[in-house]
Amino acid sequence: RDGFLAGVLDTTTTELADELVGGVLSAGPARLEAAGAAGVPQVVSLGALDMVNFGPRDSVPLQFEGRNLYVHNPTVTLMRTTPEECAELGRTIGRKLSRATGPTVLFVPLKGVSMIAVEGQVFHDAEADAALVAGLHETLGPSVEVHEVETDINDPDFAVAMADRLHELIR
Repeated sequence: RDGFLAGVLDTTTTELADELVGGVLSAGPARLEAAGAAGVPQVVSLGALDMVNFGPRDSVPLQFEGRNLYVHNPTVTLMRTTPEECAELGRTIGRKLSRATGPTVLFVPLKGVSMIAVEGQVFHDAEADAALVAGLHETLGPSVEVHEVETDINDPDFAVAMADRLHELIR
């Protein structure tokens, strides 16, 4: 907001899931809005929207018992977002990016938004992933350039493509 940045590469937007569901790593309701409001070129992805962050396993609120929980380490427990939550996250991101006043690009990794969301891992959920993409398409405006890529977010080529696109925008 203060004009110090030439561009933003925002790969991991998990704080939006925490804001929506009540996790411990929310960045507040204005997450993903500053660059767009300032007209700063931004390249964004959907990293870790498959998870809500909590502390140790015994700190997870009782209302979430029965959900897909993954103890990442003794101080971090992750909870898989549901298809309904993912659809709302998609709509939220679509609205926020569509309001941007500068060049805005969204990269969508179609084969997993985290290491544990790829096929064969504990957070793989094709229905939730499809809901996330559908929610995006409900609210994304034509000003947002979208790249849906048949890979997961941790593919090195995906990272290079995002960085290259940002470099093109700020040149």
